[in-house]
Order: sequence, then C-alpha cells, then structure tokens
Amino acid sequence: MNSKLRLTATTLAVLSIVLALNLNSFAPPSIPGSHDQLHTADIIKIPGAVGPESLAFDPNGEGPYTGVADGRILKWQGDGLGWIDFAVTTSQSRKECVRPFAPEMEHVCGRPLGLRFDKKTGDLYIADAYFGLQVVGPNGGLATHVVTEVEGQPLRFTNDMDIDEHEDVIYFTDTSTRFQRRQFMSSVLSGDNTGRLMKYNKSSREVTILLQGLSFANGVAMSKDRSFVLVAETTTCRILRLWLHGPNAGNVDTFAELPGFPDNVRRNSNGEFWVALHAKKGLFAHWVISNPWIGNVLLKLPFSFKQLHSLLVGGQPHATAIRLSEEGEVLEVLEDSLGKSLRFISEVEEKNGKLWIGSVMMPFLGVYNLP
Repeated sequence: MNSKLRLTATTLAVLSIVLALNLNSFAPPSIPGSHDQLHTADIIKIPGAVGPESLAFDPNGEGPYTGVADGRILKWQGDGLGWIDFAVTTSQSRKECVRPFAPEMEHVCGRPLGLRFDKKTGDLYIADAYFGLQVVGPNGGLATHVVTEVEGQPLRFTNDMDIDEHEDVIYFTDTSTRFQRRQFMSSVLSGDNTGRLMKYNKSSREVTILLQGLSFANGVAMSKDRSFVLVAETTTCRILRLWLHGPNAGNVDTFAELPGFPDNVRRNSNGEFWVALHAKKGLFAHWVISNPWIGNVLLKLPFSFKQLHSLLVGGQPHATAIRLSEEGEVLEVLEDSLGKSLRFISEVEEKNGKLWIGSVMMPFLGVYNLP
C-alpha cells in the first residue's frame, strides 16, 4: 500500500471512530472568561426566508436591513409592522426564487451578503456573492452593478465590504477565485487561499487588489481613524490588519488570532470591533484545517454538506461573539454555548445598547440587550 492510500485509510479509520462515537464529544472547548448569555437574546423570525447574513441601519437609523438566501433584501419596520421587501440584486423573474433555501438557484436569484450604507448619499451597497458589488438607492428596488469583474475575470464569491466616505472608496473581499458561495465547505476544507481584499474608487471606477493569497477572505472593517482596514481570514481563524495611512502604510500584520472561524467584523461607536464566529474550532477542526490533504479526502467521500459541516463544527451548534479593542485585544466574549437561541452567527452590529445578530444559516436574527 503506497503512502497516499495509507493516509486515506487512516483518515477513514479516524472518521469512522468519530462518527461511531458522538460528534458532540468532539465539541469545541469553552473559551476562558466567556459569558454564556447570548441565549437570552430576543428572536425576530423572518417568515418565508433564511439566512440574514449581514445587517445595516440606514442614515436615519431605520432598519435593520438584511439580505436573505432567496436573493431579497428586507427591511425591519418594528414589532408591529414586521418585514417588507426593499431590494433585489437581479432582474430574474422572482417566480423562480420562491424557496427560502435553494443553493442551486443562488446564481440565478442572487445571494446578498455584506451590506453597508453610504451615510452621505443614503445608497445601500451590497456584496452579492454571485453578482459582485452592487448599489441601490434609498428607495430600494433593483440594484445596479458597481464591480462585476477584476482584471478581466468575473468576481466569483463577493463577500463583505466597508466604505471610506472621506476618500469615496470601498474596501471589499472576494472570498475565492476557485469556489462560489454554495461551495464554501470545499473552499475551507481544500485549503484554498485565492481570496483577495480590494479597493474600489468611486470617482475613477478603478479596482485595486490590495491583498491576495487569503484563506477564505471574509469580513471587512475600517478603524475609526481610518488608519487601517481589517479583513477576516475564516479558514486560518485570524484577522489581518492592512495599514492604510501613517508610518506603517502598506504593511500587513495579524490583528487577532481567534478561537474559531470569523465571519463579518463590525466597528462600534467606540472604535472597538465585534467579530461573529461561525463556529469555534475544536481539535478535529484544527486537525483537518492544518492538513489540507485530509480535507480533500473528505470532499471525495460520500458525505453530505450537512455531515461535513457537522464534522467541522464539532456537532454542537453554538454562537460566539467577540469584542476586540482597537489594538486587537479581546475585551469580551459572549456565547450561546449550547445553541439554545442562536447558532452559526455571521454578524454582530451594535446599536443603541443592543447587539443585532445575524446568521447565514438560520431563519431569524437575534437582539441581545447589553448590560
């Protein structure tokens, strides 16, 4: 038996043991100093929709607005009025986009991910995973294209952004040049590192690649003084910092090493950053991520998406939100460690003493009252 077959056989043996036991036995460890309080969050259901990945409030403080899996962007009008349709990212007939969750239709219906309002114009910018960077006016409707390709190649997995309104530029991520959003498990497990951070200049309409070779480029957030921009690398469980101004301009360093897989990053009014972890990283996930050949073996085996995802997150749905200082120090960790109310969160937006919490996989969002 050659070495490759031996490694594959070993992997299968280990997986058989893991599956024969209880996946929950391999759940990620607790985080020292964390507060298991997120289960007290209020839940706002989204009838007929799944996956409120990103949340944004307009310049008037209304909302939040959120994009869901069937391609719509919705607006929350309050407890009495509920949700209304605000925008869509494709002109395709909505007759084809009626199922709340249909990954095979995302390239037709669109999949809005990161949302940001331009506070000067009231325009809503949208990172659609399939249709690129888009924008829609304050009254909503059909979004128009802003960036659909870079260096002659279509954007494959547009993910998140932040807007510098002083310089009229948008920093945004393309998660992978190999995989699309519905293949995100393949991107993580294969060790794909084709992600990019880019800058779009509104005046010149030029796109500049700032960073490449990123492992699942994800959330984006600028510092309060605009001296640096953060980008989450989901697969490596870290956040990178690219200095934009000052003596370190152009340099890149590691802003934070995290105990799990970061999704979106959002700055609060104090200049601190909330990071949503899709899941914490346990020993099994660490083993798989550290050895891409194992992930590639897993992808060739007859596992469903649900089984692969369950293996990666340790079987136990949960929610973790981390607040970081402007220097990248951990200030607070909030969890719903058993997934009683929240799980697989994708964004934490702090507003008026509350945390608004989205999830790319759930049919609701959470609202947690800060002490």
